[in-house]
Amino acid sequence: MVPRRSIPHPFRALPAEVAVLTAVAFSVALGFGIVAPAIPLFAKGFGVSNAAAGAVVSVFALVRFVSAPAAGRLVDHLGERSVLAAGIGIVGVSSLLAGLSGSYLQLLVLRGVGGFGSAMFTVSSFALLLRVVAPDQRGRATGVYQTGFLLGGIAGPAFGGPLTAWSLRAPFFVYAGTLLIAGGVATAFLARTPLRAHEAAAGTAEHVPTGLGTALRSSAYRAAVVNNFAVGWAVFGVRASLVPVFVVEGLRLGASWTGAGLVVSAVVQAIVLVPAGRLVDSGGRRPFLRAGAALALAAGVAMAFAGGAPLFLAGMALYGAGSAMLGVSTAAVVGDVIGGRGGTPVAAFQMASDAGAFVGPLAAGALADAASFRVAFLATAGVSALALVAGLVMPETRRARPPTDAPA
Repeated sequence: MVPRRSIPHPFRALPAEVAVLTAVAFSVALGFGIVAPAIPLFAKGFGVSNAAAGAVVSVFALVRFVSAPAAGRLVDHLGERSVLAAGIGIVGVSSLLAGLSGSYLQLLVLRGVGGFGSAMFTVSSFALLLRVVAPDQRGRATGVYQTGFLLGGIAGPAFGGPLTAWSLRAPFFVYAGTLLIAGGVATAFLARTPLRAHEAAAGTAEHVPTGLGTALRSSAYRAAVVNNFAVGWAVFGVRASLVPVFVVEGLRLGASWTGAGLVVSAVVQAIVLVPAGRLVDSGGRRPFLRAGAALALAAGVAMAFAGGAPLFLAGMALYGAGSAMLGVSTAAVVGDVIGGRGGTPVAAFQMASDAGAFVGPLAAGALADAASFRVAFLATAGVSALALVAGLVMPETRRARPPTDAPA
């Protein structure tokens, strides 16, 4: 009788903090997915224009982007755990108060405050993740952490739609409750995290926080930043904004095909993330960063020449696989370059994705209007090609054998 092969547990041999951070990431993404459908509709209830309603969505992203450097500096000065707890608290309380807003201006201001708290959370949680794991665990830890975000983002709208139909204020309260409960439990657990013991085990106990200037002198870090910008442009920007219009107006398919494409992309990404993390830890960062960039490039080309559902779905699947490989490989590169510590380099790395998600839809949309969908997707592929070039000239950052005689 052939013994059954057990499926590797995604958190096996990882510090317990990784599971906690993943659970918090899932809760944050779940709550955001729940509240997202209600935000513009709630704003419209104050009698404002569509543009003003959209501003309530945009102000969160804008404040999150511009405040990321400050969040990085806070991490370096106050520590990851304090900033994480404060960030979750700010988002939770601001969301609760947003649900009680009595005017459009109150809602706008509170969403902006939430954007600042979101920057604090995302920078500090990712910085803490990189700090508590050993160098040969960075890819796998990032894989499970990003899977938490992904699954929460998929589940959130499924609850948010019906909840919004029942009450436009209720999603804000549910989001706040989810954040405050998850954040409180996580803060209590993480307060006992033995950071020095983790750093001693990883061989980084004497490593001081790396500054942004030092990180930027590394071609590997620059490649990670450029590729994260390309992911933001193609995956978080164009995939979410241009693809729905392309399906209906370009491919002449029903709107349901947009949902099918997004599901295919998300499922492929979820399947690839954890195995890709293991491969990045065992085989090196550079091969899989290059592979991810090449898949993103191929996805853009496939979308440009798609004339029907088969090639469209193939392109969306390629986007999912490429973003998964790039997500774990670029994060591991950043962790290697900063030695597990550095709030401002982590903030700049995450800002690159936000910048791509902001610029990509605007540029691709303008190209689609002025020329065609094909030109817009080829331009997106061009951005991925530039990111691939950056990956081709970068050095490998993974050490073959982590030191075992690090000072305690």
